[in-house]
Amino acid sequence: MQSPSVSVIVPIYKTERFIKRCLQSLFEQTLSDIEYIFVNDCTPDKSMEILSEVLNTSYSHKKPQVKIVSHDKNRGASVARNSGLSAATGQYVIFADSDDWVNKQAYEQVLNTLRRFVYGKDTLDMLITNFVYEKQGAKHKKVMNYNTALPKNEVFTWDDVKVFIAGQYILMHSVIYRTELLRDCGLELPMHTFYVDNIFVYEPLPHVRKMYYLDVNFYRYFIGRSDQSVNEQVMVRRVDQQLRVPPIMLACPSPYD
Repeated sequence: MQSPSVSVIVPIYKTERFIKRCLQSLFEQTLSDIEYIFVNDCTPDKSMEILSEVLNTSYSHKKPQVKIVSHDKNRGASVARNSGLSAATGQYVIFADSDDWVNKQAYEQVLNTLRRFVYGKDTLDMLITNFVYEKQGAKHKKVMNYNTALPKNEVFTWDDVKVFIAGQYILMHSVIYRTELLRDCGLELPMHTFYVDNIFVYEPLPHVRKMYYLDVNFYRYFIGRSDQSVNEQVMVRRVDQQLRVPPIMLACPSPYD
């Protein structure tokens, strides 16, 4: 079997209402050297049944490379991501949440761009793309792009990065790291902690040397639900978890050091 160029890691827990949309968007791409790792975080609903159904019906002819990692009890999204990273064999890793989805055309562009570095001579540490806030009920979809801060469609270094304006920030949904870079920096997201996206983005940065910005609206971040971790009332209840994140980030060296 061909060694995968990219590992796509999807933690699964209580997303039976949304997971089919996520799966269809991931499997619609046409390349074969992609590895999908689904981490069953002891989900009590029908999410895993839906995954099996989608694989055995809609996409059975494509035979995507799929790994299932199962937890014996619910350990949280952070540990699920750690488990997926441990199982990844692709040269680059994409994290996707099972209630979100990706744009098919942009996904193809992302994969083709990464394959240039997998099979070429140059090394790329981090690919950056745009993401879209798919807020429930909102007519206008906010797009997070980096046109003013980063060179487009070329390899660049920290010396080429311009100033980020207010409200322009990078999240887990906009970065794709080289797998070995994440392992070399010892990335391990803390257990029982939400709001670790900033740790995932920031901790590996001192190890990043070469970057590439692809100006496409790739990831669709579905927000606005009452049970979501970024819901205001939920965030208030979990303020203790939010307070765990800044000290971890402050302990990391700056990429400019």
